[in-house]
Amino acid sequence: MARRIDVTGAGGVRLAAWEFGDPPKTGDQGSAGPGGPGDPDGAGRPGVLLLHGLMGRASHWAATARWLSGRHRAVALDQRGHGRSEKPPEDAHTREAYIEDVGAALDRLGLAPAVLIGHGMGALTAWQFAARHPELVRGLVVCDMRASALGGASQQDWAEWFRSWPVPFATLADVRKWFGEDDPWVERPNPARGAFYAEVMAEAADGWRPVFDPEQMLGARATWVRDAHWDELAQVRCPTLVVRGLDGELGRAEAQEMVRVLPRGRYAEVPDAGHLVHYDQPEVWRAVVEPFLDGLPEA
Repeated sequence: MARRIDVTGAGGVRLAAWEFGDPPKTGDQGSAGPGGPGDPDGAGRPGVLLLHGLMGRASHWAATARWLSGRHRAVALDQRGHGRSEKPPEDAHTREAYIEDVGAALDRLGLAPAVLIGHGMGALTAWQFAARHPELVRGLVVCDMRASALGGASQQDWAEWFRSWPVPFATLADVRKWFGEDDPWVERPNPARGAFYAEVMAEAADGWRPVFDPEQMLGARATWVRDAHWDELAQVRCPTLVVRGLDGELGRAEAQEMVRVLPRGRYAEVPDAGHLVHYDQPEVWRAVVEPFLDGLPEA
């Protein structure tokens, strides 16, 4: 089951939120609780909002949302410029806009106080929101996102990488092969990476192209890569789990420093995983995240 819920984000941008879990059983519904007054689908379950990374989409969280749905109301958001959400002009892809979109989603969905689970850029958005609105966040999972500044020079690397994509792709099989094997950024064959990028392609008249605008992605990335985000991390008051893939972008030393800076930080490492931790090792991902969620104090 996949159910779309429309959300109006900052500046009136139209956002698509998605529930991938099974609907509550008959008789389990309530009229209040984390699902919000008048929203019986919450069924008294604590809320979770899932935030994908740059270039991602809500469907990347489908497997996670399904196992979460046994105990939580889990909703994944297509962030602005991504998935089925509106693609506003580049100047609308600010950090403030992404953060305000989270607040709008929590309000519309009646999830607060919620757990925020973010990957990459979505993790940054999650901890920035948690730092500003501690009353709305009861737990946080940060997946493979650095707190240090990556530097403006990395933007040029990304621009060159986008230009290297052989778009349009003739078939989805070509997408999977290129991103899983032929992409110069791939150190060794990674079918999960190919599947991840196949999710963000749509068929056009001349072949398969990304559902996002690469220039907008570069613009969105430019709003955070030049800055460090340690101060905001230190302001997060809720329990926070920092998860890194052993071969991901977040190094062990930096991850452990993030845990030290966080007032209530914890650390988890997933072997045989790169940046796409929840795609590379979904069962291990669940094994480290689920106990953390189960141990959170009730809202």
